Amino acid sequence: MIIRELGKNETELLKDFLYEALFVPEGAAPFPREIIKKPELKLYYEDFGTGRADFCLVAEEDGAVTGAAWTRIMNDYGHVDDETPSLAISLYKEYRGRGTGSMLLKELKELLRKEGFERISLSVQKANYAVSMYEKAGFVPVREDEEEYIMVCDLQGGTR
Repeated sequence: MIIRELGKNETELLKDFLYEALFVPEGAAPFPREIIKKPELKLYYEDFGTGRADFCLVAEEDGAVTGAAWTRIMNDYGHVDDETPSLAISLYKEYRGRGTGSMLLKELKELLRKEGFERISLSVQKANYAVSMYEKAGFVPVREDEEEYIMVCDLQGGTR
């Protein structure tokens, strides 16, 4: 497996990975594919590469992209302020549980740190198994409601 930057001709992949990132609780029906066309979700991929915090790393195995981690400064679910990039990360189901997400996250955090960003944020459902990965990566809750956390990771104070 290799981790590399998303190519300029590969931005359509973000739609697939956004769909994969949508948390579906155990036993619930998956969302219809069209959900990614909602305005609050189009923020994650529309005109990607034009913003100052638009960074994306992908995992590739045997020539195929298997996962992606990307950031943007946008008014999304994980928004904390206009200086903090929000994170989205996902893998195709058959590639989960191998540490790939953790590696993508580690590399993306280092990239953002080198670019001078102070922190990174995300939104995650409390029931999502990925919460523990985010905690291990240094994310801490800064807000929460009954269903989700808004988490932030300090990039300049040292990364794990």
